[in-house]
Amino acid sequence: MVKKSMGIHHITAIVGHPQENVDFYSGVLGLRLVKQTVNFDDPGTYHLYFGDKGGKPGTIITFFPWAGARQGVIGDGQVGVTSYVVPKGAITFWEERLEKFNIPFTKLERFGENYLEFDDPHGLHLEIVEREEGEANQWEFGGITAEYAIKGFGGATLLSTQPNKTADLLEKVMGLEKVGEEGDMVRFQSTADIGNIIELKRTPIGRGQMGVGTVHHIAWRAADDADQLDWKKHVEDNGYGVTPVQDRNYFNAIYFREHGEILFEIATDPPGFAHDESVETMGEKLMLPSQYEPHRNQIEQVLLPFEVRELD
Repeated sequence: MVKKSMGIHHITAIVGHPQENVDFYSGVLGLRLVKQTVNFDDPGTYHLYFGDKGGKPGTIITFFPWAGARQGVIGDGQVGVTSYVVPKGAITFWEERLEKFNIPFTKLERFGENYLEFDDPHGLHLEIVEREEGEANQWEFGGITAEYAIKGFGGATLLSTQPNKTADLLEKVMGLEKVGEEGDMVRFQSTADIGNIIELKRTPIGRGQMGVGTVHHIAWRAADDADQLDWKKHVEDNGYGVTPVQDRNYFNAIYFREHGEILFEIATDPPGFAHDESVETMGEKLMLPSQYEPHRNQIEQVLLPFEVRELD
């Protein structure tokens, strides 16, 4: 049986000051901070997760904020653009909101859809697109109601050092369907209703450099632990080296670097973000994995303070 990916689980990026990060993704875009924890490999750094009200897979963007770190360069071997999907009829609302907060944007059309293209404060390339598919996001913040709220990911644009090999992986290993070609872009679609459109640029633009304003990795969904192990074997059988399963507390993860040098993760949908705090209180306080809890005082002294706040 051919395995077919449901699509994006989460996308993880490197950014600058955490307050600027929270102000933009919560204050401007209206996403919910569903979890504040630390980088498991570097507990002196936050790991912040933003998504819809329930923190569902396909809605989660995560960040390692390093204030004062070196600026990165977006290029091959990375996700070039992260797309967000909003309800039909919401695009004008978002034009006006971006203008309100003095965020420059460009209007463009691709594959018959209208996009707003803009950058976050640290240089990540983002887009907003209208689509019917996907559940409404019931998280209301900063004057953004469910009628206009971001539902989750529309998808992502991949920049590859070897686009033909990345295309083969998407279609023949990840099980995405090739659904169109336009200009320099090839479009693939997964089985989910959000986080399901992947576009691949066919011409390399030059290798990216990791740093602030770049995506660290893109994670794909596995239904559960058993499905993840099936994916691990499937990917290995197709010639890729895959890491052992790693416990990330809110999901289990495996990683591999595809031939176009983009770091891929496959993450389990469960257990999700409410297993160590309630759905109602998710994201309100710093949650530490058990190995770091004895060091909470030291960690909290190192982390830069921030607050989730509505912006005028």
